[in-house]
Amino acid sequence: MAINWYPGHMHKARKEIIAAMPNVDLVIEVLDARIPFSSENPVIAQVRTHKGNTKPCLKVLSKIDLADPLQTERWCQYFEQEQSVKVIPIAISEENVAKRVVSKARALFPERSKDKAIRAMIMGIPNVGKSSLINVLADRTIAKVGNEPAVTKSQQRIDIGEGIILNDTPGILWPKVENPHSGYRLAATGAIKDTAMDYLDVAFYAAEYLIKNYPDQLIKRYDLKTRPSHPEQLLDELGSKRGCLRSGGRVDLNKAAALFIHELRSAQIGRITLETPEMMAEEILEVTRLKDEKEKKDKERKAARRQNSRG
Repeated sequence: MAINWYPGHMHKARKEIIAAMPNVDLVIEVLDARIPFSSENPVIAQVRTHKGNTKPCLKVLSKIDLADPLQTERWCQYFEQEQSVKVIPIAISEENVAKRVVSKARALFPERSKDKAIRAMIMGIPNVGKSSLINVLADRTIAKVGNEPAVTKSQQRIDIGEGIILNDTPGILWPKVENPHSGYRLAATGAIKDTAMDYLDVAFYAAEYLIKNYPDQLIKRYDLKTRPSHPEQLLDELGSKRGCLRSGGRVDLNKAAALFIHELRSAQIGRITLETPEMMAEEILEVTRLKDEKEKKDKERKAARRQNSRG
């Protein structure tokens, strides 16, 4: 799925982040536990390294109360394999979230006293729960929280205590999502505005995944007799049961799709994770293969044009 949503303030934020990075000690990256890989911004990995020095990173897996707990544990182990990376899974509603995050952050700087501030920059794509986490860390409402992506529009500095100064940044996407699967997952979890997506297209993608990986939860939620064989059957049964009907009693698939996506996002279907480390390994290989093929064809076309111009 191609994402065409990259507002001007995101481009500005990206430039500001790059300019500020040399003065940052720690990057706190907030990820959506339902899509840990797809909610990782490749720009962050790029800017963390400055003149051969890679900044330590604390990856916060947020919304674990919406995600599959077994997959969350596996993703924590996956990310912990990276150098200078620590991972902490959280749900904002849990107790002692701020204490746990601060403790994990300070553990990356064992020899630094609290008298010398740790300059941290908190980053994340839209709607991953970054603003909610900031408010918890600051123990007061500082960041505006909303259900829509891209609520934060500018940077701000926040003293969260324990010798940590936090630099907030707007949620930023990146100009091109190369993995089409990631585009669908970002749309399904609400990381992009609904106006930039086709509900039916996204619902079909998500439904196909859930039919394969979480059939029991679908059967229970929608009181189905058997596991659906394909996405349209699921949406048709859902729409019929929930009154998503047009005149004549026909199911309105678009309304059914919107309802399905809403219930997926709010975990009414159950705690679901839309990707696994094994899936990502396969998809990365496929993206690399397609990219190499495209570059090869581009070179062949350029060579052919040069040959034609000489002839």
